[in-house]
Amino acid sequence: TLEIVRPGIVNERWLSSTIRFAIPLAILAASQTLTMITGGIDLSVGMVASMSAYVMATQAPAEGVVAASILALVVATVIGLVNGIGVGIFRVHPLIMTLGMSLVVLGLLTVYQRIVIGSGTRVPDEILWLGARTSFGWIPNSLIVFIPLAAIILFGLRRSGFGRLLYAIGDNEFAARLAGVRVWQVLVVLYVISGVLAGIAGLIYAGLTQTATGTLVEVYVLPSVAAAVIGGTSIYGGRGGYAGSIVGAVILTVLTTLLTVLQMPEAARQ
Repeated sequence: TLEIVRPGIVNERWLSSTIRFAIPLAILAASQTLTMITGGIDLSVGMVASMSAYVMATQAPAEGVVAASILALVVATVIGLVNGIGVGIFRVHPLIMTLGMSLVVLGLLTVYQRIVIGSGTRVPDEILWLGARTSFGWIPNSLIVFIPLAAIILFGLRRSGFGRLLYAIGDNEFAARLAGVRVWQVLVVLYVISGVLAGIAGLIYAGLTQTATGTLVEVYVLPSVAAAVIGGTSIYGGRGGYAGSIVGAVILTVLTTLLTVLQMPEAARQ
């Protein structure tokens, strides 16, 4: 369709750009895929990713890119842990817990912005290289992170005990409890993983867009859910996989490109 609308647009440069923009969405879709398999959802991923990107960009000038990136991922881990405790231990519904947590993170980010307002933000060259640059002419550097990450998730879901527990909980949580599964522990670890994935996506997206703001990745929340659903993951739990979510992320990215080529206004695209 793109080639018909604008002949010559589908080339190596277009392919490289599509992959670069699809990767952060695919990583966020991993968060949704894992949580949706258990019958849950994580609506905080956009704010967690934005928070991670902003923390990295404000701390990098003073602390260096490595320390700043680690600090950003620690923040994402803590937020994921709080989500996990709320869902797994206090039995708050995942939609309510993660949506509420996104508002809490937004408030914390507002306070943090006032504290560091004098220091400004700067996305380090290393993050720019990872998110926006290519090697060998058109191969995105962000694949260095995405390929191992995707391989771990794909293997973990199908071949690891933890992956089988996610499917068991999503299929029938009561039966899983009767079988001796400590569901709360699985859910705590799950939402920690979801937070870390969101943090990684935020860092890559900051490099891709060469900026970091408090709502940088918020627009990716619903598309990340859509990518998982398009890929075949059931919102009711117990069914789905990450390979389909990757395809869903690519489809949504290509669709966005098509609407842009058609010069659709933002309201129409949404």
